[in-house]
Amino acid sequence: MNLPNKLTLARICMVPFFILFMEMGGVYNSILALIIFCAAAITDFLDGQIARKNKTITSVGKFLDPLADKLLISAAFICFVDIPLLGIPAWMVITIITREFLITGLRSIAASKNIIISANKVGKFKTTSQIVVIILILTILIMNEIFFKFVVPAFYTLVLYDSSFYANLTVIIRKIPFWAAFITVVLTVYSGFNYIWKYRKLLNESDE
Repeated sequence: MNLPNKLTLARICMVPFFILFMEMGGVYNSILALIIFCAAAITDFLDGQIARKNKTITSVGKFLDPLADKLLISAAFICFVDIPLLGIPAWMVITIITREFLITGLRSIAASKNIIISANKVGKFKTTSQIVVIILILTILIMNEIFFKFVVPAFYTLVLYDSSFYANLTVIIRKIPFWAAFITVVLTVYSGFNYIWKYRKLLNESDE
């Protein structure tokens, strides 16, 4: 197995640890989850770069790389739904995961016809936007836990607490994850339609 595929497998292996720290909760576990996610995102960048540079792109890599991305992205958004503070509704996550299942099914149909569907530019942009949004949401989650659990109580003790200011700040911070996730949903749906339209002939072909 070449190095790019090993990096892809490493990304898949990081998913359970990411989920574990997210489920445990707390500022320190959230920081560890962010570190793991960033490390996984780096492997996503490196495996493609190394494969293209060394000309070691394989069919296995074309299959595993999108799969690893789907597992990591889906795990992150599913974990976000369990955190009321973020305000990310389940329908957004269901939409994202449904798109991933549909494209995985499309890839399976293509594979049965000896056709490998690799990630195109729209798909790569979608994945990059998802990664950026997830990192943003994790950062906001950590900042919220640090700021409102440690900084605000300290200001309150020093009689520097302005309830209206922090109330407005709370609303702003808690709205960012929702709208960032919404933009991701739009890009994800567009990417899905792009794949389906491009390979629509596969869906119309008879197996006979």
